[in-house]
Amino acid sequence: MRFFVRAFAALTLSLCTPIASADLPGGHGVNIPLRYETLDNGLRVVLAEDHTVPTATVAVYYGVGYRNEPRGRTGFAHLFEHIFFSGSQNLPEPVFYYYISGLGGIANGSTRLDFTNYFGVVPANALNAFLWAEADRMAAPTINEAVFQRERDVVRNEIFVNVQNRAYGDWTWVDLPIAANENWHNAHNFYGDLSDLDAATVADAQAFFEQYYTPRNAVLVIAGSFDTDTTLATVEQYFGDIPAGPDLPDIDVSEPRQITEKRARLTDPLATQPGLAIAYHMPERGTPEYFTMILIDQILTRGGDARLQQHLIDDLGYGSGVGGGINLLGNAFNYDGPMLWTASLIHDGEIAPETVLTEFDRVIDDLRETRVSEAVLASARSKFLAEFYMQFDYGTRFGVADLLASFALFDDDPGRINRIEDGFDQVTPQMIQRVARDWLRRDNRTVLELVPGTGHPAAPPVGRGGQP
Repeated sequence: MRFFVRAFAALTLSLCTPIASADLPGGHGVNIPLRYETLDNGLRVVLAEDHTVPTATVAVYYGVGYRNEPRGRTGFAHLFEHIFFSGSQNLPEPVFYYYISGLGGIANGSTRLDFTNYFGVVPANALNAFLWAEADRMAAPTINEAVFQRERDVVRNEIFVNVQNRAYGDWTWVDLPIAANENWHNAHNFYGDLSDLDAATVADAQAFFEQYYTPRNAVLVIAGSFDTDTTLATVEQYFGDIPAGPDLPDIDVSEPRQITEKRARLTDPLATQPGLAIAYHMPERGTPEYFTMILIDQILTRGGDARLQQHLIDDLGYGSGVGGGINLLGNAFNYDGPMLWTASLIHDGEIAPETVLTEFDRVIDDLRETRVSEAVLASARSKFLAEFYMQFDYGTRFGVADLLASFALFDDDPGRINRIEDGFDQVTPQMIQRVARDWLRRDNRTVLELVPGTGHPAAPPVGRGGQP
């Protein structure tokens, strides 16, 4: 998984302490007191007061990601993330950087399928100052020709370094979705085609901001040590007068039902061994089948007892490990649209891809044909909960903020964080088998074969003014 993150300060914090189920009140382990409000301009605000550590985490999630990019402007969501770090009306760069650093804070950002987020941690007594900075950026970021040209060059060089000049750089999270999906919004180069980036203009960036970076398309999460009523009043003061923004465009991201297995082949110039990646379309997010697939993922790919790991790696020695999961650009909760479950491995060149696929199918077919035991199901649920609780930490609260923002942005219900375990309680061995039969079908999958290439790296991108 690749994170497009820009960090511009450092904050000394105690080591993050994962929360175990026993540490949390309530019958299910997670019981976070919340307040959820919507300002008149449409900004959704989630406040989670917690005085465990004297810091505050602020996260602003805008409902625009790779899927929302206009045709001919692939990679634009990521490009604008870079631009948005270039200061604002009252905090022009480099003042913006020094301001956050002077608060003793850190701030990062990332681009995902269905959102772009900006998040940071500051000492509790600097919360109001940080909120003011975020409001100033939401109202009037610095967007001009100089910033645009510079950040476009940064993104173009990232493509060269992280994708074109790196073995196995993007084959599972870019090339595989392109092969598996039919809808362009789900099947284009998320990192960005260089020709699209070259054709983009500062006017495009301004229009993108005016369309998507608006209160009505945003969620503000504040988690940490503060007084809820006082902080809500501060949010209203700083953010309340920002115009709501225009209506959002209606974008159809639905995928047709797949009825025939797809095959694709990719040559990676820098790869030294072949690879095989398999993707199945997922059930709709939030359905009983979706929760079941999350546990199927645990059974097949997560941990040392994962069935694909044991059979393909431990027993047959085909490679060093099996990767995969749900939403390789995030987690199983922070997306809103069609999704793939993926499994992949880099395998020995002496092993034919069809042989690897045959053995892969043995594991899948066994899950479809033989009902798992209650013990296997309990183990899958325990592994999931261990991963889930690891997202809750006292040091940064980034995991909590991500879940709260995602549930508010996509479901208008951040309280889902306290009920998420309910979805897994309903999963039974019978459901595991039924969902495996219904969704892990060969006519619901795409197989991508990666072939090693010549070993020659890609040429570097052309910089501004046509100079390399």
